[in-house]
Amino acid sequence: MTRIVIIGGGPGGYEAALVAAQLGAGVTVVEREGPGGACVLTDCVPSKTMIATSVRKQALMDGSSLGVNFTGGLDGDVGGIQADMPLVNKRVKELAQAQSADIAARLAAEGVEVVRGSGRLVDPQVVRVGDQTIRADVVIVATGATPRVLPGAEPDGERVLTWRQLYDLDELPEHLIVVGSGVTGAEFAGAYRSLGSEVTLVSSRDRMMPNEDADAAEVLEEVYRRRGMNVMGKSRASSVKRTEHGVVVTLEDGRTAEGSHCLMTVGMVPNTSGIGLEEVGVTLDGNGFVQVDKVSRTSAPGVYAAGDCTGVLMLASVAAMQGRIAVWHALGEAVQPLRLATVASTIFTDPEIAAVGIAQRQIEAGEVEANVVKLPLATNARAKMQGFNDGFVKLFCRPNTGIVLGGVIVAPRASELILAVSLAVQHRLTVDQIAHTFAVYPSLAGSITEAARQLMLPGTSTII
Repeated sequence: MTRIVIIGGGPGGYEAALVAAQLGAGVTVVEREGPGGACVLTDCVPSKTMIATSVRKQALMDGSSLGVNFTGGLDGDVGGIQADMPLVNKRVKELAQAQSADIAARLAAEGVEVVRGSGRLVDPQVVRVGDQTIRADVVIVATGATPRVLPGAEPDGERVLTWRQLYDLDELPEHLIVVGSGVTGAEFAGAYRSLGSEVTLVSSRDRMMPNEDADAAEVLEEVYRRRGMNVMGKSRASSVKRTEHGVVVTLEDGRTAEGSHCLMTVGMVPNTSGIGLEEVGVTLDGNGFVQVDKVSRTSAPGVYAAGDCTGVLMLASVAAMQGRIAVWHALGEAVQPLRLATVASTIFTDPEIAAVGIAQRQIEAGEVEANVVKLPLATNARAKMQGFNDGFVKLFCRPNTGIVLGGVIVAPRASELILAVSLAVQHRLTVDQIAHTFAVYPSLAGSITEAARQLMLPGTSTII
């Protein structure tokens, strides 16, 4: 029996463990925080749980446009709709623990051994956990990453926070300053604004989410400003200090922003130091990420890596697939290398932003030749019925064959809608095939088939 030891119990670890056990391997998972790892216990699951609450509250506040009004408003809140943050945070933590327990039960049912602790490689086939030594034929490193800390802006867990510390607050921040306008910063900034906090978003670039679709970022920033958020562009933070009653964020140009709390969302650093990787021949890049190939192999024989510690794409879905691929390859199963061009991603803002395949900036840079259609969500009948005015559906296809190369959706539940485009990209479907597929009327998904129909038109280049 092949023995596999997995260091880390997040998506890259537990998904690998399940596949390995089902293929008949003996599997041990070493995890210090609990099954599911940081993804389930402190990061993805808690944040999306809280965001779900904020989206529900925002929908109630927007109800007047559909003829639903709330009376008896309280000072400082719209229409008397308040967020009970102790209850919100309690639900967040309980749901995270419940999800972790479900994963633990699944691992146990498949015969996977879970060892609580921190693992360290002392040999490519030997892992040490405290005083315990575990031998393996294959080792998979899935240790994840940790919020990056800036010198001069060290979190204290009370006023200056990482997102892992937010759920310990016993009240809603009066004025939250979010430093960093990438995906994580944008998600939390929008959520806390909808929950009732005043929010200032500090962005070092000229727009929010500079690495995402420019049209999508523009829509979201317009929504945020309309909801009363202060978005400060081209504003890099140099320090964060506590004051008597809150915090003051000093920018590199000398300006300051004052608030009650500060949330730092300035990236992640891999959990790869001090666990024996380089000593056993695993190559790390200059930022400490494990270098892997398309089948998750590291430079050390028999050692694979998956998830955020590789820095490939910091998505739970990618981590899980990397872990599965590692197992399939290690056990000699048929396996397809990881194809990043088929990875779908979602930003859980309100509205959500989902994308798959090529990006418009690649087309504009001349890297890819493609036709583009963008349909405003406001023209969709279902969107009108539900009062959704912000967003769009954008599709890219090859000029001659019509093969779908990718797309971007900005809409409520874009995370669900993007699956249709993902299937098209994965299986090289054409816009003709999508256009001849029935969509429910009325539905938001109807905009996908409508975009495909427009891309079928001769001479289509760009419709905005």
